[in-house]
Amino acid sequence: MTTALLQTTYFGPVQWYQKLSRYDLCLIEQYDSYQKQTYRNRCLISTANGIQALTVPVEHTDDKPLVKDLRISDHNQWRRVHWNALQSAYSESPFFDYYADDIRPFFEQKYDFLIDFNEAIRQKVCELIDIHPTVEYTSAYQVQGISDYRDVIHAKHPQPDPEFQARPYWQVFQHKHGFQSNLSILDLLFCMGPESVFYIS
Repeated sequence: MTTALLQTTYFGPVQWYQKLSRYDLCLIEQYDSYQKQTYRNRCLISTANGIQALTVPVEHTDDKPLVKDLRISDHNQWRRVHWNALQSAYSESPFFDYYADDIRPFFEQKYDFLIDFNEAIRQKVCELIDIHPTVEYTSAYQVQGISDYRDVIHAKHPQPDPEFQARPYWQVFQHKHGFQSNLSILDLLFCMGPESVFYIS
């Protein structure tokens, strides 16, 4: 059995969902310390002006809180901001209207903890892409061993991943920016729809 160790992600990148598709078991780390500017609470989308980061604000009292303890903040009406950004970026994509009713509720319903919010997103996205991964959460911090992608799949400082090669697909603003690889799974889903599964399998 092949096992991958992953961070939790907020509408994670294509690379992250590739691991869910390819590995027999995916362990999601919940006992790691929170770090800013990671996919734990941000995703990257393509807009008319280039790549935009959407970040979920979090609250914590400790200097190094565990990811499992992170609470979502209601700061700056971020839900409305994120949904408006997605509408602006993808309203002209082939499948935005098709999936909008599935995605919009994540920007209407409130979740207390980031880990629960991300898990609900993961389940819905896997359903829409039609992949059925076996996912478990760590019961303690994982030190070493299995295929560890916690720091490999990183928003700011990605590390080499020989298993992942970005395959170009049609994007809304490709005529302006060229193909932008490894964006949020939403970019792939809104642009390629049911064919998304072929890009991560």
